[in-house]
Amino acid sequence: MAYPSAPWTLRGYALQTVQLIDIERVRPLIPKEFEIVSVFPGKTIGGVYLSNYGPGSVLEYSELIVVAGLIRYTSRVGGWISHIYVDNADSVEGGREIWGLPKQMADFTWKDSDRTTSGYNKRVIVRQGEQTLCRLSYHPQNFGLPLPFSGDVFSTELASILLFKGELQAQVGLVSSEVQVPVGSPFAGLGLEQPWLTFHCDQLRLVAGTPEVVGRQEAAFSY
Repeated sequence: MAYPSAPWTLRGYALQTVQLIDIERVRPLIPKEFEIVSVFPGKTIGGVYLSNYGPGSVLEYSELIVVAGLIRYTSRVGGWISHIYVDNADSVEGGREIWGLPKQMADFTWKDSDRTTSGYNKRVIVRQGEQTLCRLSYHPQNFGLPLPFSGDVFSTELASILLFKGELQAQVGLVSSEVQVPVGSPFAGLGLEQPWLTFHCDQLRLVAGTPEVVGRQEAAFSY
């Protein structure tokens, strides 16, 4: 086993967008055992999480997570990750075998932008082969507040329904951003290009907890 056992502690920085997503768009991506939580009529809440984990992390890598919606199973509410990409093969293996997440390899470019028409001066681009998966342009935050956050995430492994907790501490600030998901990206159909809010998390410490089995599926779910 090349990857560390759970929980994983990761340190670095991240960006999190918050978007309203049409429930009808995400229903095919979520197992039928879960109820999709509606926050407005016909809408659930999700977003894009982009992070870079560096020194002090159990593994060093960049990550793109697509949260397709908020879901409920029995009395528990959590997020559903429909797509997830990293640039570290050990993270792929660990994510799949520990948490049942559909991790894939991709290439990440973090750089100063050549300035978009909106004037953003930072950019991250995620590619898989010749296909661009996502671009996010943003202004770095001028200040942030030290905030803790924790949330539950559901996943599946074979026919088991898993639940794990993510616990985050960071200097968190609101930033403006521009998201582009080109045609051909596997999650282009979710309509993620108009963020409602974007948070920049600096001095981040994220703990991905050990998953627990909370139920069974009638049939194993395939992403």
